[in-house]
Amino acid sequence: MTEPLDVAKLQRRLAEFAAARNWQPYHTPKNLVAALSVEASELVEIFQWLTPEESARVMTDPDTADRVTDEVADVLAYLLQLCEVLGIDPLAALDAKIDRNERRFPI
Repeated sequence: MTEPLDVAKLQRRLAEFAAARNWQPYHTPKNLVAALSVEASELVEIFQWLTPEESARVMTDPDTADRVTDEVADVLAYLLQLCEVLGIDPLAALDAKIDRNERRFPI
């Protein structure tokens, strides 16, 4: 049985992966944000010319589903690495943002 995943564990795995390859000098906030943008753009590219209906069915095609899943993983990986480098707790940041949005956009 595998252990449940959590953000901190994934961040450690990403840091260990980068450290084993001596990539830390390249993982500056600027470079991580640029890489995050590139990966998000690759995700956009998959959906770019789809109709709303086609986009809702994107995961029904196994090849496209694999591409979407990989790009989502790439986006999340760079976002988690950026949070690690900047000392941001991504779950706490999201929780605080939802709180602000609930106050900003009341029902």
